[in-house]
Amino acid sequence: MTGGIAAYKAALLVRRLIAAGAIVDVIMTRGAREFIGPVTFEGLTGRNVRSDVWEDVPDGTHVALGQHAAAIVIYPATAHTLAKLANGLADDLLTTTALAHDGPVVVAPAMHTEMWSHPATSANLSTLRARGVTVVGPASGPLMGGDSGTGRVVEPEEVLAALRDVLAAPAPDGDEVAMPRPYAGRTLLVTAGGTREALDPVRFLGNRSSGRMGFAIAQAAAQQGATVVLVTAPSELATPPGVRRVDVVSADDMDAAVRLHEGVADAVVMAAAVADFRPEAQLPTKWRRTDGPPTIRLVANPDVLAGVVARRGDGPRPVVVGFAAQTGELETAAREKLAAKGVEMLVANDVSVPGIGFESRDNAVLILHRDGRQRDVPTASKALVAEAILAELLPLLD
Repeated sequence: MTGGIAAYKAALLVRRLIAAGAIVDVIMTRGAREFIGPVTFEGLTGRNVRSDVWEDVPDGTHVALGQHAAAIVIYPATAHTLAKLANGLADDLLTTTALAHDGPVVVAPAMHTEMWSHPATSANLSTLRARGVTVVGPASGPLMGGDSGTGRVVEPEEVLAALRDVLAAPAPDGDEVAMPRPYAGRTLLVTAGGTREALDPVRFLGNRSSGRMGFAIAQAAAQQGATVVLVTAPSELATPPGVRRVDVVSADDMDAAVRLHEGVADAVVMAAAVADFRPEAQLPTKWRRTDGPPTIRLVANPDVLAGVVARRGDGPRPVVVGFAAQTGELETAAREKLAAKGVEMLVANDVSVPGIGFESRDNAVLILHRDGRQRDVPTASKALVAEAILAELLPLLD
């Protein structure tokens, strides 16, 4: 870690690395210690935080850390540290460790826009990329001091994805070093987004689902080794790397796509917000204001989730995970739906709570199992909630 306002996010990255099975040694520059204390990382990793090249000199710590590491991640990486790396300087423990390391290096730059766009920074990054260093970001958004622009450090999820990629690549000696992939050999069918039920050629009945939760689950499953088919209602979200995407519009479309792909799935994760009803008939032309308010008769859509369970019958596959977007008393409603749908696991959230659920980047969920077990996942990014859901699902597949 180097000195930047984004240093606090490194704690989230470390936590996710530990959860993925990694052993993490943390090196903090003097500047990093100005923003966050080392005790945070010692508590997360159970290992001493290193800062000084003169610590443990007889043990050769200043080179041993670099020699023994499978990879180095610098998060956040300041312009100053990037310049030192590009020029081979080794005047502190971080740069000494990097110079003694011959494996993958991932850097996540973080700085003000003017520093990012400076020709010197561009030249240093070109040098590092030419040497095989993976550069992730930066992103655009709010910066220190109330400014806004390019230079914001990327989220931990993006760095973790990049790290998985570089560690999964064959090493120079032909060996392969990879992070744990507990879903290797599994196939998941994931649904996402809110379906649209046409009223006329330009209008539809819909809901506020952004699809982020389903996309996060698909991405996390792929990163953990699964073969993933993502059936999604209309969404502008990018397809996660390694995921096969199937675009649909209506509940009928989603039902057909799920029927087509469920046979090869070890698990079906129904994160989509499927409309319960649709207009009985779509108006052939746009309804005009001068025509007056139309009378719209609704009919029931197919219950996509119940259909998967019914077609499975008494068989063990696929394991089915349902979702319940509720308002009000969450646990009672969720348990009723768990029993009614016959799924192995139900993920429920209260969409009336501001800042989580629909159209939000964060979520907080209650995970219920058919055998009575439950897990509360407090407010966190949807990427972290996705990992919690997959952690609960994996034992059911085993």
